[in-house]
Amino acid sequence: MSTQDEDDRREYYRIEDTIALEFTLLSGAEASAREELHDDSPLFNLLSELHTLDYESQHLLRHISERDRTLANYLKVINKRTDLLAQALAQGVLGEIGTPRRVTLSEGGLNFDDPQPVAIGSHLALKIVLMPQALGLLLRAVVIHCQPQDGGGYNIGTEFEALSDAQRQLLARYILQKQALERRQARQQP
Repeated sequence: MSTQDEDDRREYYRIEDTIALEFTLLSGAEASAREELHDDSPLFNLLSELHTLDYESQHLLRHISERDRTLANYLKVINKRTDLLAQALAQGVLGEIGTPRRVTLSEGGLNFDDPQPVAIGSHLALKIVLMPQALGLLLRAVVIHCQPQDGGGYNIGTEFEALSDAQRQLLARYILQKQALERRQARQQP
């Protein structure tokens, strides 16, 4: 890996977090295809689509708010109701994915521990749910390192591939919100 690649990855802010994560190896044909990934879980797909639609509608809500505050306030209430439904859906999805695990997350990639090694250069489909927003994302990634851990298992580092603008923005917003929360909590510590 070149120094430039390492510098590019380092430009993203990293957070430590606990997320629901499931990954699968992509076959050669799936890895080379650049179309959007789809999951077999209708609940996960619905959760993912709800957040993408929310992201895509934010600028429309800002325009409506400039012209009609009452309508904008009503739409915000509807949006809040949708968020509550998404959180309920997320509980079902979390049951499908399994126990949440500690990761390091940035806009550029994801680092996590796993009991099994994964070959460097392997292409993965990462199914993640970020809490408490219940943000479900299905992302492509390539394994950039797989290092054995002293206590057993492996530390796997991935770099996201072909993120859509909506996916990148949702990740960035989540990371910024998490960073702001960590700062507030640090200030409240005696």
